[in-house]
Amino acid sequence: MTTPHPTSNFRPVPFAMAWCSAGVLALLAACGGSDGPAPEAPAAQPAQATLAVLATTDLHDNVRSYDYFKLAADPSYGFERTATLVRQARSEFANTLLVDNGDTIQGTALADYEAVVNPIPCTQQHAMYKAMGALQYDAGTLGNHEFNYGLPFLNQVLGGGMDVDGVDASLKCAGPGFAMVLANVRSSKSGQPLVQPYAVLERTVQARRADGTAVALPLKIGVVGFTTPGILNWDKRFLEGKLSVEGAVEAATRTIPELRTKGADVVVALLHGGMDAAPYAPSMENPGLHLAKVAGIDALVMGHQHGVFPDRGARPAYTQAGVDNTAGTVQGVPAVMPSSWGKALGVIQLALRWDGQRWSVDKAAARSELRNTQTQASPAQYVAADPSIAPLVEAPHQATIAYVQQPIGSTDFRMSTLFADVGDPGAIQIVNEAQQRYVAAYIQANLPQYASLPVLSVSAPFKSGFQGAGDYTDVAAGNLAIYNAADLYLYPNTVYAVKVNGADIRQWLEAAARRFNRIDPAATSEQALISTFPGYNFDMFTTPDIQYEIDVTQAQGSRIRNLTYLGQPIDPAQEFVIATNNYRATSGAGFIPKLDGSATIWASPDANRDVLIAHIRANPTVTRASHGAARSWRFTPVATAGPVVFSSAPNALPVAQAAGLSNIALVAADDGAGKGLSKYAIDLSR
Repeated sequence: MTTPHPTSNFRPVPFAMAWCSAGVLALLAACGGSDGPAPEAPAAQPAQATLAVLATTDLHDNVRSYDYFKLAADPSYGFERTATLVRQARSEFANTLLVDNGDTIQGTALADYEAVVNPIPCTQQHAMYKAMGALQYDAGTLGNHEFNYGLPFLNQVLGGGMDVDGVDASLKCAGPGFAMVLANVRSSKSGQPLVQPYAVLERTVQARRADGTAVALPLKIGVVGFTTPGILNWDKRFLEGKLSVEGAVEAATRTIPELRTKGADVVVALLHGGMDAAPYAPSMENPGLHLAKVAGIDALVMGHQHGVFPDRGARPAYTQAGVDNTAGTVQGVPAVMPSSWGKALGVIQLALRWDGQRWSVDKAAARSELRNTQTQASPAQYVAADPSIAPLVEAPHQATIAYVQQPIGSTDFRMSTLFADVGDPGAIQIVNEAQQRYVAAYIQANLPQYASLPVLSVSAPFKSGFQGAGDYTDVAAGNLAIYNAADLYLYPNTVYAVKVNGADIRQWLEAAARRFNRIDPAATSEQALISTFPGYNFDMFTTPDIQYEIDVTQAQGSRIRNLTYLGQPIDPAQEFVIATNNYRATSGAGFIPKLDGSATIWASPDANRDVLIAHIRANPTVTRASHGAARSWRFTPVATAGPVVFSSAPNALPVAQAAGLSNIALVAADDGAGKGLSKYAIDLSR
């Protein structure tokens, strides 16, 4: 039976889903009929209506505006504030459809607590889905991070019914409460979609005739979902041999005609992917530019890249051919990418035309926009939190806080990634130490064929300011608790060991050095040091054994200089074992070809974060001298005619000075980018 949405402006009517798995969707109202009021008979006269598609993406379990790494409220994000925007939009538009675009149930300590530390029972709804239930979502899709905790957990939180190896398909659990759709992932066991590929939602819309009189008309909305093929690499340990993934374009080309055949008047595509100008390939991570060309899509919701679209600012991130930030379209299709962590709500206003027999969508009259939870930049102000959300998750919220406060050690220095881009290893070294010792011990005990090889470790500054001034690892001197370890290692990755040689290490480091723009020493104007290459890909060593320079005046691929091992030029043929994570070991072919899984000699079952926690517990006294001062790399010295600048958090210069970076100076308290960051200069000659 269809449950009316108390906060929705749709009037439920009898309908049936286009495809329905009884197990997965047992608790979804969409699987049955409705005893709600029947729609009026279709009017023969022409009419018009507006359908507002409201979209969230990459919520990453940020139910509350709360930072579990800092144990403090943070109003700059959180679904409880997005909920306020949803309610405001519903009061504005007569007809709304609320959808979510994936990466929903992973990303905070709360998520880990419910999935790993104290797993929720089958009868308990996931905290994120419980909060979303207050807003009565209509449909959603799966992101790559939905698979991070394995298929049994995913099966459970989606309600059960997945017919896939290693999963109890008979489970009937407390699911999300709305239709979950995914068209490009299949079970290898059954050959069937992992969850329903699409849904056809029958609704009644409020429309107006040409003479201004109101009329209620039936509307069928098709919602189809696609995730990134990278799941087979990133969560290979969970998914190998169990799932297959199809390219988004191929899946859309096959399923959208089916949706139209089922009578869908409007088709909304949920793509857990962004936009990449590269030629299309089925394995493409961000195929939005290509998916938008598939006939029959009326609205496109994107995500995964944590970007924003449309961006009507001075420097939009997406400017590829086919992208129109002013119109809010991609290849002419109205589209949104509403940031991440609940910072924005995507709103696509679709103009619907009723000709007396059927609906059509006037794309030229559509409007796409983002509505941000931040209402003012300086001083920063945000919409109020929806008061109905926090009480729904109070119990797991408080349990998570208690868990992450468990003590594990102490540190005599501030461990941060504030200046990791320019040489401070303070928050990276201890991660590398933990990984290296863990892998080395395992090899000595269990893999004698590799026992003679040196074991090294790489890690990256996972939090490096992309989300703003608060998006840095920053652990104060003093006691260390579990939440500090979660700050030092953000992701629920597992430790992997790969076998490479000296030539591979050089190539790996060259790839990581894409973090930097090429600097022209003769330029007198200001030059930005940091490129758009993500900080979480800036892999680095932090050990005296490996030393190297990065020459930012050279082209990409030619920047690593004076690479040595134990004081001697590294032998290209010498073999090494590198401790890293499953993400890099299996999907890092862009670094070196071997990082496609083929170089892996051990895929451990343990999370990098848990290995780090165990390492700190075993070595509870963390000091700068022993655990935060081992610099493996430096910039090749070069004098520049003009300033070379980068951004970091405000009031952070003492952190650089404490790390021995005497060549850093503050240029401006506000770098002008609108993220609350300050501008710093680096003297590359020192």
